[in-house]
Amino acid sequence: MWSLWIALIILVLLALAFLAVKVVKQYEQGVLFRLGKVIAVRKAGLTVIIPFVDVLNRVSLRIVTMPIQSQGIITRDNVSVDVSAVAYYRIVDAEKSVVAIENVGAAINQIAQTTLRKVVGQHTLDETLSETDRINIDIKTILDVATEEWGVEVTLVELKDIQLPESMKRAMARQAEAEREKRAKIIAAEGEALAADALGAAADIMMAHPLALQLRNLQTLVELGVDKNSTVVFPAPLMSTIGELGSFLARENAAASTTTPATTPPVNGTPMTPIVR
Repeated sequence: MWSLWIALIILVLLALAFLAVKVVKQYEQGVLFRLGKVIAVRKAGLTVIIPFVDVLNRVSLRIVTMPIQSQGIITRDNVSVDVSAVAYYRIVDAEKSVVAIENVGAAINQIAQTTLRKVVGQHTLDETLSETDRINIDIKTILDVATEEWGVEVTLVELKDIQLPESMKRAMARQAEAEREKRAKIIAAEGEALAADALGAAADIMMAHPLALQLRNLQTLVELGVDKNSTVVFPAPLMSTIGELGSFLARENAAASTTTPATTPPVNGTPMTPIVR
């Protein structure tokens, strides 16, 4: 009978020892309550408590990734968008995170959603799409102020996805296409202006050096002959030269016909010298 009681006492002592010994992991801190009052914050390692009197709440100090579900937001220029984000936070004061708020994760999730709607609603659509870094900083700053008394530090907030209405997507696509066409026309006009300047400078040089135009014509003929073309192209200056040559020959022939020699009848049987008119 006594051996049974001794065995029972040993089992009770072992159970009490099991309940009294707690292990706090490296990434945790333990908030120790004694009769409902916080008496200490235990660091990582082995901790002994009084069973049924003390309660040890372990709090993780690791960074928590919290997705912020998509929110329907109306921007400042009255465009409806769906924005989702992700936030990273960690507990820096284990006692405040246990005492000041009941569920720190749910509280941060809710305040992050309302802050996301508030900040994005203060910007236009173009600002929301192009200034995401500034929006992220604004959301993080507001969350830091709100969660400081909870012993929580928000380390990073990033906008993850921005969904636009289909009509707005089509309008933006047309705008982007028009912008590209405008740039293409501007670039083409600038190229035409530069080409005109270069051609004007080349024309001035050729005017000062007429042989340069003939050399250019010959070079063009050489380039046309590379492909073994059967068509012969005569540049306009060469054709005008041939025309001028023909006119010159015609004038020479006309002058020759009008200057034929005329003879006078012989006087006393002696021929006279021809007189050229």
